Amino acid sequence: MEITYAYTKTREMFGRQCVFSDRAEELIVNIPPDPGVTQILPKTTKDQAVQSCQEMSEHEVNTRSFETNSRGINHLEGGWPKDINPSEMEQTMRIRKNILRDEGFINSVLQLGSVMEACVKQNNSIDIYQQVADEDEEEENQEVPSARTISVFRDPNELKRAITGLSWHPDGGRKLAAAFSCLKFQKISKDMSLDSYIWDIDNPIRPEMTLKPVSPLVCVDYNPKDSHILLGGSYNGQIAYWDTRRGSQPVEYSSMEHSHRDPVYKIIWVQSKTGTDAFSASTDGQVLWWDIRKLSEPTERFILDQGREEKLDRALGAVSLEFEATMPTKFMVGTEKGLVVSCNRKAKTPAEKIVCTYDGHHGPIYALQRNPFFPKNFLTVGDWTARIWSEDIRESSIMWTNYQMSHLMDACWSPVRPAVFFTVAFEGVLDIWDILFKQGEPTLSLKVCDTALYSLRVQDNGRLIACGSQQGEATLLEICSGLSALQKNEKSLVAAMFERETKREKILEARQREIRLKERSRSEQSRDEEVGREEGKEDTEQLTDQAERDFYSLVDAELRRREKREEEKDVRDEGAVNGRDEPEKDTS
Repeated sequence: MEITYAYTKTREMFGRQCVFSDRAEELIVNIPPDPGVTQILPKTTKDQAVQSCQEMSEHEVNTRSFETNSRGINHLEGGWPKDINPSEMEQTMRIRKNILRDEGFINSVLQLGSVMEACVKQNNSIDIYQQVADEDEEEENQEVPSARTISVFRDPNELKRAITGLSWHPDGGRKLAAAFSCLKFQKISKDMSLDSYIWDIDNPIRPEMTLKPVSPLVCVDYNPKDSHILLGGSYNGQIAYWDTRRGSQPVEYSSMEHSHRDPVYKIIWVQSKTGTDAFSASTDGQVLWWDIRKLSEPTERFILDQGREEKLDRALGAVSLEFEATMPTKFMVGTEKGLVVSCNRKAKTPAEKIVCTYDGHHGPIYALQRNPFFPKNFLTVGDWTARIWSEDIRESSIMWTNYQMSHLMDACWSPVRPAVFFTVAFEGVLDIWDILFKQGEPTLSLKVCDTALYSLRVQDNGRLIACGSQQGEATLLEICSGLSALQKNEKSLVAAMFERETKREKILEARQREIRLKERSRSEQSRDEEVGREEGKEDTEQLTDQAERDFYSLVDAELRRREKREEEKDVRDEGAVNGRDEPEKDTS
C-alpha cells in the first residue's frame, strides 16, 4: 500500500514573483537625506596597477656587472741567469752588453718605439675644446637619491620567524648569514624550525647552507680574519660557532652553567692576535668574553651594575654592543632602560670599569655604533628617535631626529660616507639620512615590506643593504652612487659639523650648570634665611619668657617686701598701743 502526502504552502510564502521582462522604472521608496547626520569624508587617492601578469625585466638574461680599477705595479730587478750574481757589477754589465748587441733586441725596440711614442703623445695631448663644468652645474647635475630592490631571501619553512640578526661575508660580501628566531614571549611552538641560513646573493631561490643550532639563533657574526667561521648567540643563552668547511652542525657549544641566562642579543669579534676572541651581551645583565678554542667557560665576566658593586640582581639588561678596534680597552653597552654605558675592560677595580653613562632614550637601545670615520661620535636608536652623541658630552646628544610614527628597531652608519646612516622602523620603512643634505627628515624613505623590520646590515662597499623582516624575509637593496660614494670635502664638513654641535652642547651644558648652581645657592640662601628667622623667633620667645620670669620675680619680691613692711608696722603699732594702756606707777 503506497501512502503519499502533498506538502503545500500559500503563494505569499514564496516571496516576490520574479518577472524577467523589460518594464519602466518604478520608485519603491524615497528617503531624503538628513543634514544633521550626513558626514562627507574625503577619500584618499590611490594608484593601483591593473596588470594581471608579473612584472619582469626587459631582458631575458641579467648579466653580472664587472667593475674595473686601475692599479700600479712596482717592478723589481730580476730575471738574471742562474750563474749570474746580481750584486756583482761586472757580471751584470757583461750581460747587458750582450743583450744590447743582440739583433732581436734591437728590432724589438725599433718596432715598439713607434707604438710607445704614439701612446706618450696621446697621453700628453690636451683637448682645447673641452669645457670644464662649473661647481654650480655640478651641483645641479647631482644624482637624485634612489634605491632599488635586487632580491628577497625568504624563510623556506611554513611557520615564519623573524630575522633578528644579519652578517655579511668578510671577503667581498657575496654571502649573507641570517639568524632566524621568535622573540615573542611563549610564542615558540614545537613545529617551529630552529635552523638559520647562509645565502648566496646571486641565488635567492634556496640557501647555500643551513645552520642547525639546538636553540634558535638571535644574532650571528662572521669572523673578520677567517671567513669560514661564524659565531652565534642562541635564545637559551648559549654561544656556538660553526666552521662552514665542516658542515651544518656547530663545532662547539658553551656550557649551560657558564652561559647567559637570557637570550644573547649581540655578539662581536674582538681584535686579537689569534683571531678567536669575542664577547657577548644579554638581558641577564652580563657581558662575557669568549675564546672559541675553549668554549666551556668564559675567559672574563662583567656585570652591568650601575652601583659598581657587580650584583647580578641589580644589573641592567644589555641589548646592544659596540667595540672599536682602535680602542681595544673600551667598549659600550646599550641597555633596556635607555642608558648607554661606557666601560673600560682593563680597569683594576669594579668601580672603575664603568666610566660613564649617557641617558637619552625612553626605551631599550636596539642599535649602538661608532662612526667609522669619527670614533668619538656614536649613533644610538631607541624608542622613536635616532641620536648622535659625542663622548665629551654626557648630558645630552649633539644631534637627533624628529620623533617618528613607529618604533625604530635598528640602525647603522655607512662604511664609506661619514654623513650617511640608515634606520629601519617597525612599520617596514627604511630611512636613509644624509645630515649634510638635511637634518629634519630622511633623504630617502622606502617602504620595504608590509611587516616590521627587525635588523639591518650594510655591505663594506656601502652599496648593498640587507633588511630582515618579521616574516623571515631578507630584502637586498642597492642604493645609488650618490649615497654610496664619498663626496667632495665630506670628511672636513662632517668634522666641522660635529665640532660645532659639540661646542654648542658644551655651552648649553655650562649654562644649565650655572642655572642649577644659582638655583641651589638661592635655595640655600632662602633656607638660611628661614633658619635665621626661626632662630630669631626662638631668641625672641626666650627673651620674652625671661622678661616674663624676671617681671614675676620682681613682683613677688616687691609683694614680699610690702608684706614684711606691713608686719613690722603692725608690730610697732601694737607696741605703741600696749604702752598707752599700762597704768602709771606711783612714785611718791
